[in-house]
Amino acid sequence: MVYLLIGQDIQAREAQLRKIKQEFLPEELQDFNLDTLYAKEITLKDIQERFLAIPLKSAKRIIVIKDVDSLDEPSRDFILSYAKKPNKQLVLVLILEHYDYQDSFIQDISRSAKVMRFKETVNPDTFALSRQIELKKTDSALRLLNQLLKNGEAPERILGGLRYAWEKQGVQNLAARRKLKLLLGCDVEIKTGRLKPAFALEKLVVGLCGFAQAQH
Repeated sequence: MVYLLIGQDIQAREAQLRKIKQEFLPEELQDFNLDTLYAKEITLKDIQERFLAIPLKSAKRIIVIKDVDSLDEPSRDFILSYAKKPNKQLVLVLILEHYDYQDSFIQDISRSAKVMRFKETVNPDTFALSRQIELKKTDSALRLLNQLLKNGEAPERILGGLRYAWEKQGVQNLAARRKLKLLLGCDVEIKTGRLKPAFALEKLVVGLCGFAQAQH
């Protein structure tokens, strides 16, 4: 079993971690079967040694790795490979504060782990905005867009960032072409002054989330 705990609410995160410990390990055996590691302080060798340890008077061992987004590349590769075929005697708990939509390791491990998300501050950028659009979460996407504009992000940079995010995914289908059509329509509305940039971008986000037809 692999868990991924995400969020800045330390109290809620630690409460969930305690539940996991109580579920798999009697308290009197935790000293012998529980390792808590910090990603910035360990190497691949350290991780492998812990993974090879055998449970003592227990059916399970627990390994907790905090700030997992700080792992080096060899450690990331090892954990990704392990998560696809986890050891039944080992419960692996990975912890981080922010979900980074640009971090392929976090995205990949999320597919193999049981993800639990707590209160977290989303760093507004066009990748995060693109992700909310893909999930069709209109309210969240509009809030992110509003924050980007408040932070002084130029409308053309937002449009460019969205286009780059989609091109990076390498998706070429009808949906991708429709996204591009809506984006180009928004660009024209801004450049010709037909709509104020904020209104044009809000219209774009709503259209993308609902796959509505662009209105020209």
